[in-house]
Amino acid sequence: MENPLEQFAIKKIIPWQIGDLDLSFTNSSLCMVVTVLFIVLTMSLCLRSRAVVPTKAQAAAESVYDFIHGIIGETLGRDGLKYFSLIFALFTFIAIGNMMGLLPYSFTFTSHIAAVGTLSVLFLILDIYFGIKHRGLRYLHTFFPEGLPWIMAPLIIPVETLSLLAKPFSLTIRLAVNMSVGHIMLEVLGTFILAMGLFGFIPLVADMCIIMFELFITLLQAYIYTTLSCVYLSMAISDEE
Repeated sequence: MENPLEQFAIKKIIPWQIGDLDLSFTNSSLCMVVTVLFIVLTMSLCLRSRAVVPTKAQAAAESVYDFIHGIIGETLGRDGLKYFSLIFALFTFIAIGNMMGLLPYSFTFTSHIAAVGTLSVLFLILDIYFGIKHRGLRYLHTFFPEGLPWIMAPLIIPVETLSLLAKPFSLTIRLAVNMSVGHIMLEVLGTFILAMGLFGFIPLVADMCIIMFELFITLLQAYIYTTLSCVYLSMAISDEE
């Protein structure tokens, strides 16, 4: 592959066009489906025999549960456990999607702003929904904190609105850029392995080191994305004015 950006190209598997709307099933869509199926099947197999003394598979699944439970406890508190399924789905989807991109002939859908941006906007909508459901009309204080003079409304309301809308943008850019840069580095170094002949072991070792580092980054970025999503949700449902 001469162009390291070619690995991010969207390719249609099942073309489907309705007027100007392109609903084709792509390599990105396929990897998303595979990610969801992998999570469901893996968790089902790990938890099919729930014993008091857990097996290694059960212990691994419980470790993921405890990890996400810890994130929720630190950001949302005890009341945040009602959102556990949502946060669990978010973390595992991002983490597995990130790691899947390290496999040969796979596709890193988390490197695309369209995919991650859609997920981020969805969680913004859920934040607003849960905020209104939990706080009612008091949620409007998100845009104009209580106690401020009304004369400042024309300035404060647009600023707070932009701040709210910037949250999914920051989440999207952080994740997409980190996933893209690492894969570009792997691709560039990979082209030197054969080109350098006998000295190809040098970029090979460097590539292996970057792969291990990228594995850490994939989990770290999933953790950061999930933690920030929980923080934003906490801000939406918080009763503090």
